[in-house]
Amino acid sequence: MSAFMRAKMQVNKVERFAGQDRITCNAVAAKSYPADGSDEDNTYAKFSPSGELSLAIANPVLLGMIEPGQKFYLDFTPAPEPEKPAT
Repeated sequence: MSAFMRAKMQVNKVERFAGQDRITCNAVAAKSYPADGSDEDNTYAKFSPSGELSLAIANPVLLGMIEPGQKFYLDFTPAPEPEKPAT
Protein backbone atom coordinates (compact mmCIF):
# COMPACT_ATOMS: atom_id res chain seq x y z
CA MET A 1 0.00 0.00 0.00
CA SER A 2 1.46 3.38 -0.91
CA ALA A 3 1.04 6.80 0.64
CA PHE A 4 -1.73 8.95 -0.77
CA MET A 5 -0.65 12.18 0.92
CA ARG A 6 2.75 13.58 1.86
CA ALA A 7 3.69 16.55 4.01
CA LYS A 8 7.16 17.94 4.57
CA MET A 9 7.79 18.86 8.20
CA GLN A 10 10.67 20.76 9.80
CA VAL A 11 11.77 20.10 13.37
CA ASN A 12 11.52 23.36 15.32
CA LYS A 13 12.16 22.16 18.85
CA VAL A 14 13.71 19.14 20.54
CA GLU A 15 13.39 18.61 24.28
CA ARG A 16 15.51 15.86 25.80
CA PHE A 17 14.49 14.07 28.97
CA ALA A 18 15.71 10.91 30.68
CA GLY A 19 14.72 8.13 28.28
CA GLN A 20 12.65 10.36 25.99
CA ASP A 21 12.95 13.06 23.34
CA ARG A 22 9.99 15.30 22.54
CA ILE A 23 10.04 16.85 19.08
CA THR A 24 7.83 19.60 17.68
CA CYS A 25 7.55 20.06 13.92
CA ASN A 26 5.77 22.47 11.59
CA ALA A 27 4.83 22.22 7.93
CA VAL A 28 7.44 23.52 5.49
CA ALA A 29 6.27 26.37 3.28
CA ALA A 30 8.01 27.48 0.10
CA LYS A 31 9.29 31.03 -0.30
CA SER A 32 7.19 31.32 -3.46
CA TYR A 33 4.74 29.11 -5.34
CA PRO A 34 3.89 28.50 -8.99
CA ALA A 35 0.66 30.11 -10.20
CA ASP A 36 -1.32 26.89 -9.53
CA GLY A 37 -0.05 26.65 -5.93
CA SER A 38 1.72 23.34 -6.48
CA ASP A 39 5.01 22.73 -4.73
CA GLU A 40 7.05 19.71 -3.62
CA ASP A 41 6.96 21.01 -0.05
CA ASN A 42 3.20 20.78 0.27
CA THR A 43 1.47 18.26 -1.94
CA TYR A 44 -1.52 18.28 0.44
CA ALA A 45 -2.22 22.03 0.21
CA LYS A 46 -2.25 24.90 -2.21
CA PHE A 47 -0.02 27.84 -1.41
CA SER A 48 0.80 28.12 2.31
CA PRO A 49 0.56 24.77 4.09
CA SER A 50 -0.27 24.65 7.76
CA GLY A 51 0.47 21.84 10.15
CA GLU A 52 2.01 20.94 13.47
CA LEU A 53 3.23 17.65 14.91
CA SER A 54 4.47 16.74 18.38
CA LEU A 55 5.96 13.33 19.13
CA ALA A 56 7.39 11.76 22.25
CA ILE A 57 10.15 9.36 21.20
CA ALA A 58 10.97 6.72 23.78
CA ASN A 59 12.75 4.12 21.63
CA PRO A 60 16.36 4.10 22.96
CA VAL A 61 17.71 3.46 19.45
CA LEU A 62 16.18 6.74 18.22
CA LEU A 63 17.10 9.03 21.12
CA GLY A 64 19.34 11.93 20.12
CA MET A 65 18.96 11.30 16.38
CA ILE A 66 16.60 14.18 15.55
CA GLU A 67 17.83 17.77 15.70
CA PRO A 68 16.17 21.16 15.18
CA GLY A 69 16.22 22.30 11.57
CA GLN A 70 16.02 18.81 10.05
CA LYS A 71 13.25 18.19 7.52
CA PHE A 72 11.28 14.97 7.16
CA TYR A 73 8.48 13.66 5.00
CA LEU A 74 5.32 12.60 6.78
CA ASP A 75 3.55 10.04 4.60
CA PHE A 76 -0.08 9.14 5.15
CA THR A 77 -0.71 5.54 4.24
CA PRO A 78 -4.03 3.92 5.19
CA ALA A 79 -3.62 1.40 7.98
CA PRO A 80 -5.71 -1.75 7.58
CA GLU A 81 -8.10 -2.60 10.37
CA PRO A 82 -6.84 -5.55 12.42
CA GLU A 83 -8.62 -8.79 11.75
CA LYS A 84 -11.17 -9.70 14.37
CA PRO A 85 -10.68 -13.09 15.99
CA ALA A 86 -13.11 -15.80 14.93
CA THR A 87 -15.84 -16.42 17.46
